[in-house]
Amino acid sequence: MKRLRVGRVDLIGGGPGPADLMTVRAHRLLMEADVVVADRLGPFEELRSQLAPHVEVIDVGKRPGHHPVPQEEINELLVRHARRGRRVVRLKGGDPFVFGRGGEEVIACEAAGVPVTVTPGVSSAISVPQAAGIPVTHRGIASAVHVINGQGEISASALASMADAAVTTVVLMGVAAIPKLAAAALATGVPAETPVAVVENGHTRDQRTIRTTIGAIVADAEEAQVTNPAVIVIGEVARAGVLLPSPDLFTAGTA
Repeated sequence: MKRLRVGRVDLIGGGPGPADLMTVRAHRLLMEADVVVADRLGPFEELRSQLAPHVEVIDVGKRPGHHPVPQEEINELLVRHARRGRRVVRLKGGDPFVFGRGGEEVIACEAAGVPVTVTPGVSSAISVPQAAGIPVTHRGIASAVHVINGQGEISASALASMADAAVTTVVLMGVAAIPKLAAAALATGVPAETPVAVVENGHTRDQRTIRTTIGAIVADAEEAQVTNPAVIVIGEVARAGVLLPSPDLFTAGTA
């Protein structure tokens, strides 16, 4: 008698982009998949050729202002394919639980009775600044990190973190929010000379770092034509020369 294969969903974090920064477990699960539901960011294009010929690939990647597959439909895709006895991998850039909506997908699978696991990934909140020589914490400079979603509202806690010289504020998905973020920070008393670094395309050949200040970031980002994907770092660790001389390709402002 033929046994029915039990489907499942594995949410895996792909890390900041290069395949060799993906965890061993995440890579193994990807290679075992029958269906891959992939985001735009992450190492998937580099690894696509390694997948077995039968693997179905579903692109649900979001771009700024363009979300072709709503989250509810992504949840339904995961459940539907798993119920067919397939091993489904939901591949995300960074970590599934850091602004990746991984929690929503876990809830959807649990509600449908579909087995689901989560494999962490290297978050861009830490790894992209690191690629530019920026430690998000550094003894004697920054003892805490506050990570915010640039697409959300600017909370009182976010403003407080930017005003605290001992806290590093990391903004993900925040390029479009730069004018709003800078205006709110300055209006609440964040010093205009507070260092800021914008790291584009971290861990890729196109990586670029723009050094500036909270008072000059709007003009400098416009001059440099900053685009996504980018991570914004606000705080003393973003000042050039904290570690070694900066390898930045572009230096703007006075920081």
